[in-house]
Amino acid sequence: MTVTYVIDGSRVTGLEQFWEVIGEAVNGPGGYFGRNFDALADCLHGGMGTPDDGDFVFEWRDHALSARALGHEETARQLRRSLDRAHPSNRAALRHRLDEALAGRGPTLFDQLVEILRNDGPGILRLL
Repeated sequence: MTVTYVIDGSRVTGLEQFWEVIGEAVNGPGGYFGRNFDALADCLHGGMGTPDDGDFVFEWRDHALSARALGHEETARQLRRSLDRAHPSNRAALRHRLDEALAGRGPTLFDQLVEILRNDGPGILRLL
């Protein structure tokens, strides 16, 4: 039987809230389902709340609200935070991504999350 996890896009006001919302969708109140992109991709393979057989679906309701909240402005905010902690060899690439986000160009956090949910897990993503 397919398990459906509902991501309530109306509650996603930034990246930190996304981690909370997806954690609760999969594992209930206070649930954890990764707090960075790599952890999210790992969690999609089962054993962290999702079925090991991959028979699950994410329904991202009100995804348009999330797309705005996780758009270029939030992407730039997160990139600024990462820039100071980044290894010196990675700072130029991060700076370029930040400049692109500030100009309203390039992939957003929403784009990155959708890509991970679609491509790194065996489940299905429905944007509603």
